[in-house]
Amino acid sequence: MVPEGRPDGAGAGEESARLQAAGSVRKGCDLLANSQHGCLQSRRAQIHQQINRELRMRTGAENLYRATSNARVRETVALELSYVNSSLQLLKEELEGLDGNVDADQPQSEGITVPMIPLGLKETKQLDWATPLKELISGHFGEDSASYEAEIRELEDLRQAMRTPSRSEAGLELLTAYYNQLCFQEARFVSPARSLGLLFHWYDSLTGVPAQQRALAFEKGSVLFNIGALHTQIGARQDRSCPEGTSCAVEAFQRAAGAFSLLRENFSHAPSPDMSPASLSMLEQLMTAQAQECVFEGLLLQAPVAPHDCLAQLHLAQEAAQVAAEYRLVHQTMAQPPVQDYVPFPWTTLVHVKAEYFRALAHYHAALALCDGAPVAEAELPALEQIFLGLPASSEPRGPALPQEQEDRRKLGKAHLKRAILGQEEALRLHAVCRALRRVDLLQVVLAQALRRSLAKYSELDLEDDFCEAAEAPDVRPKTQRRPEGRAPSFSRVKVADIFHRLGPLSVFSAKNRWRLAGPIHVARGEGGFGFTLRGDAPVLIAAVVPGGRAAVAGLKEGDYIVSVNGQPCRWWKHADVVAQLKGVGDEGVSLQVLTLLPGAEPPGSGDRRPALGALLRSQKERGWETPGPAQASPRPLLGWNRKAKRGKAGRRLSPAPHP
Repeated sequence: MVPEGRPDGAGAGEESARLQAAGSVRKGCDLLANSQHGCLQSRRAQIHQQINRELRMRTGAENLYRATSNARVRETVALELSYVNSSLQLLKEELEGLDGNVDADQPQSEGITVPMIPLGLKETKQLDWATPLKELISGHFGEDSASYEAEIRELEDLRQAMRTPSRSEAGLELLTAYYNQLCFQEARFVSPARSLGLLFHWYDSLTGVPAQQRALAFEKGSVLFNIGALHTQIGARQDRSCPEGTSCAVEAFQRAAGAFSLLRENFSHAPSPDMSPASLSMLEQLMTAQAQECVFEGLLLQAPVAPHDCLAQLHLAQEAAQVAAEYRLVHQTMAQPPVQDYVPFPWTTLVHVKAEYFRALAHYHAALALCDGAPVAEAELPALEQIFLGLPASSEPRGPALPQEQEDRRKLGKAHLKRAILGQEEALRLHAVCRALRRVDLLQVVLAQALRRSLAKYSELDLEDDFCEAAEAPDVRPKTQRRPEGRAPSFSRVKVADIFHRLGPLSVFSAKNRWRLAGPIHVARGEGGFGFTLRGDAPVLIAAVVPGGRAAVAGLKEGDYIVSVNGQPCRWWKHADVVAQLKGVGDEGVSLQVLTLLPGAEPPGSGDRRPALGALLRSQKERGWETPGPAQASPRPLLGWNRKAKRGKAGRRLSPAPHP
């Protein structure tokens, strides 16, 4: 069942802020912000189910129509097929209207900018962490599961909050914090032979169809997808009529592209279309194209370009051509199966519209450079020929050089304006064809304004006695001064503490290891001390036991971990803390509880300590990222490092048990 949407009243924002101030809502969570998206997801899923039902009916009717030779039966089936096809058309039109809500996340500003495409968040059901975690804590870890109810409740509250993140930096931090917690839980509770036993339900962002998996990697991948989707919403909501807004939008779309790229490289066997490699590749291309568009808008805002500045106008023409090339690539990807089967039709149309619009804009700026620009020096001609003819700098001219006479420049500029007008008319035609885009008034205003501007310039150049038809204007070669690349999410900037920190260091106390607890073992102090040597931190390891000494007689063995000293838990104690405690005991001795790893357990610090489903973490290690961990302990075991192993290489810090 899709989470129910709450009514979005006039005071929704104030109510959400009041709940956060009262401490009942986690920071970054907006309970009311996504209620509309919840209703849309629910209705979208229902429509997809109805479409699938109608398609099955149509398939059965078509089979019956082909199999029968009875005229009356064929007539009845044909009539039924017409009803089914009509129902399908109505359902698809309604789905197109829901998917075409591209202006929902657009900024409210006075500036006129082309709308962007934000991506909706994946939604999920509530999850009961308590049952499987309590079984693991009591069964595998040997702890009282009732004493961990506060930790389990904290994890459930965090997951509940991240279902409705606010469209802000606080919302991103909330999603990142939950993702980091999932890394901790995967390292502690998941092993190759055991999963959590939870069924994770998530709804497809593009179709609303539910999907489910028992792998914790599906939960992590879905959260990472939402991090990218939230970046798209933040980028689409920026006021791009000012330089600060365009810069923020560029960064947001770069972050989104990086999140989708990371997910595509490390997540396989996706149960939902939106997380398939083809979809993620398309989304990565789309966000890169939108970032490139924001780069172009930023160049327009940095300093108004004078019409007579020929080179500046030509650079703008190349930037616009680069944006058009990016959107053409996205449109080609969207038009191919399997992506075309589930990408919303308004998205495909809007991308096509933008490709035509920016290609026309490139020709418009080229025309301004030719008609209004001052004659250029002879030394600049090779650069201009590269822009128009696409020739390498070292090649010989293969075509006519760019005109230097004013009349020839006017004719070539007029040819570019003609291509600009044709492109803008095509963009308006595509806009009018899509029913959902016709409701986006801002897009129509931008397209119509650009067409009027080109027509006005063309009328200035069109002379009464100009009977010669100008040659076809060449394409403008795409080139950009700044090509935005995807930027992977920075997980390390959100510091979190392992919620189940009390269970002990992850290097030992995880589902991958099996152990036996012994004790309390009483060890008396002898003339040479307790008869054992210590090494490492959290937990402290018995590195050596003196044969025949007090420790050996008491039953301590090399490789045991000290987890309690005189009844005080010391799993997180440092080496110096344990030594100081042992030095403080008198002749009566000390009572120790020790842990012995059983065969089949993975020794801490040996091999590659990566989580069982840690493909995303492996990628972070290879890229040099750190996964944030608790303030009290190093998160390195999650990434395959171990502090004790490093110290052993550096000289194996050994400390004998304190002497009397």
